[in-house]
Amino acid sequence: MIRPKTLKKGDTIGLMSASGATPSERLQPAIASIEKLGLKVVIGETCHARHGYLAGTDDQRAADVHRMFQDPTIDGIFCIRGGYGATKILPLLDFEVIKENPKVFAGYSDVTALHIALNQLCGFVTYHTPMPSTEFIRQEMDDYTWQSFRQHIMATEEETYYLENPADQSMSMLAAGSATGPLIGGNLTLVTASLGTSYEIDTKDKILFLEDIDESEQRVDRMLTQLKLAGKLDDAAGILLGAWTNCGPENPQKPEQSLSLQTIFQEILIPLNKPIISQVTCGHCLPTMSLPLGRTITMDADNQRICVVG
Repeated sequence: MIRPKTLKKGDTIGLMSASGATPSERLQPAIASIEKLGLKVVIGETCHARHGYLAGTDDQRAADVHRMFQDPTIDGIFCIRGGYGATKILPLLDFEVIKENPKVFAGYSDVTALHIALNQLCGFVTYHTPMPSTEFIRQEMDDYTWQSFRQHIMATEEETYYLENPADQSMSMLAAGSATGPLIGGNLTLVTASLGTSYEIDTKDKILFLEDIDESEQRVDRMLTQLKLAGKLDDAAGILLGAWTNCGPENPQKPEQSLSLQTIFQEILIPLNKPIISQVTCGHCLPTMSLPLGRTITMDADNQRICVVG
């Protein structure tokens, strides 16, 4: 797996959206947040465009992706936000062109669709990170989150290092054991949406990370069951569970008519007989860690340790 050159001060970022339209009042603060890192910004057409809930038409969003990867003056690409729409442009992308121009590519949530495709079809590491118009501009963007982001995007990456929660937030062992494999995944909804397509996630002998937001416990159950029936959970070497923000009962007034996430995880995941670490501080939350998708990691569930090894 190719590791794109990390960024340094003075490098140029291509800012774009493959998904939802960016509220106009968030654009300038998002640009300023990147410039505070010592980076220059080239603004993509999709930062201004709107096609309903999308950041321009499918053709516009695909063209922005191509432009950012093909432009030799652009050193890295930040997705300004998630939302919806990345899956729609996958058939329009020239993955051979993208493969020839590996560079830092960062974002999360709906961007999961592109992470899966770039990891599998282009063979380079991408980065599951907070985004400029949704986290960078928030006052709650804390030191831990910035440090984790810089460690992956801007620092000279060490060959071996640990992925650690904030000091006051412990990981938890859901199922014992250890495993080693490439780190993949992201948002559960987008991972599940890849099934049955040309861009279906390959979990064979890999470490699968999952998180989500605003999904009822019943829908989380449904999606995990679909992954199970498709063989994706059985194929994985191990599983990491991140934040499940606002994922509660369908009817909050009658929680007894739902199943807790813990019960769902116990019933679907524990019988897989493979290591599982939960409460990884990553996803639609702050603080949040950044993840190097495509890099090889070793997970030790017994000791709740996650180490990047290759």
